[in-house]
Amino acid sequence: MANVSIIGSEKSGRTSLAAKLGKKGTESDITLYNFVKGNDVYSFVDAIGYPGSIKSLINAINMCDIAVACVPSTGLNSQVGECIVALDLLGNKRGLFVITMADKSNPMALAELSEKIKAITKGTNLEKWEVVPVSTTTFEGIDTLKEKIFSLADEAKKANAALNDLPPRIMVDHFFNVTGIGTVVLGVVMQGTIKMHDQFILFPVKRPAEIRSIQSNDVDLKTAPAGTRVGLALKGVQSKEFDRGYIMSKDETVASKITLQCRLSKFTRPLGVGDTVHLFAGLQDMPATISSISIEGKDATQAQAGSLCTVSIAAQSDVAYSKNDRFLIAQLNNPKQRFVAGGEVKLL
Repeated sequence: MANVSIIGSEKSGRTSLAAKLGKKGTESDITLYNFVKGNDVYSFVDAIGYPGSIKSLINAINMCDIAVACVPSTGLNSQVGECIVALDLLGNKRGLFVITMADKSNPMALAELSEKIKAITKGTNLEKWEVVPVSTTTFEGIDTLKEKIFSLADEAKKANAALNDLPPRIMVDHFFNVTGIGTVVLGVVMQGTIKMHDQFILFPVKRPAEIRSIQSNDVDLKTAPAGTRVGLALKGVQSKEFDRGYIMSKDETVASKITLQCRLSKFTRPLGVGDTVHLFAGLQDMPATISSISIEGKDATQAQAGSLCTVSIAAQSDVAYSKNDRFLIAQLNNPKQRFVAGGEVKLL
């Protein structure tokens, strides 16, 4: 199975593309589309709430192994730039750029736009991503895009297979009650292999839960390995106890005060002590305040764009996380580029 985010600016044609790639399923501020090829299932996540909500964008990215970044044939814009910054700060290394509405342009203009994309992503995690022009009207490039997604999915499956023997973690993105079944959650197995009757703790609220049944793409399963998008019927916990981004596992760190090793975006404002920011951890998000900043071991009042620093942050609620989880710091009141820094927890 492969999970693919479809992101881009508001008028990039991302939703039309997602609809051509799969069958529409769950819909909220993100919309899921599913496609089955033989024994392989592909789940496409459209960040329909973006650009109004950056939460929708970050959720789509963090739910997936692969990102498809849509750029309209009319050219780059600030929203595309913000998507590129988010992908880079989150460390995404597997994805494609798609020039949408290619039928409204010409080969020379498409080639020029492709070069601009390569130029703006130079020095980022995205610099080796391929660029594919497509049209959902003429279907130009759709088959090529699918083949490239299938190839990236093979890479993702191999990477996930290496996680199958780790302690299981499930990241929850939707939750509800079903008559006659009880609490049902949707999410992704981030690592490990889950099976029926496994018992977990729901973090950060620390509530016990047991898996009663497992489904993936409406097929009953006895086990589900890393990378699988699952629907789980649960015992011992109610849907009202969930929030998006909660983690089901055996053990997580839960804290509201966190110290991060950060890299600031080259396109952000300076980050200062006392600044009110928004913290993203997986699918969890909450307001937070910058408590302290240090640069090369020395206390500082500010960190400049593009710099490396250590940031202590106080969140307004508890965050559940594990080693190597990526965090993102944003300033929601910045009208041009809201993503400030990406980082990981500093190990003491």
